[in-house]
Amino acid sequence: MELDELRQMSPADLRVKEAETREDLFRLRLKLKTNQLDNASNYRKARKELAWVMTLLAQATNAGAGKV
Repeated sequence: MELDELRQMSPADLRVKEAETREDLFRLRLKLKTNQLDNASNYRKARKELAWVMTLLAQATNAGAGKV
């Protein structure tokens, strides 16, 4: 998913996306450790997507609390 698409999501949708991404990351990590992962770049992409989601959630929380 692109960063622009994530920026357009509401905080509630971002929380759902965070849970989905964490679950995907768990499955990819398990496959990586058991040598069943064909493309290791998928693991890195999932980590990057989770970081984007967490950053956007933190920004939304800070903006909602009046902090800039």
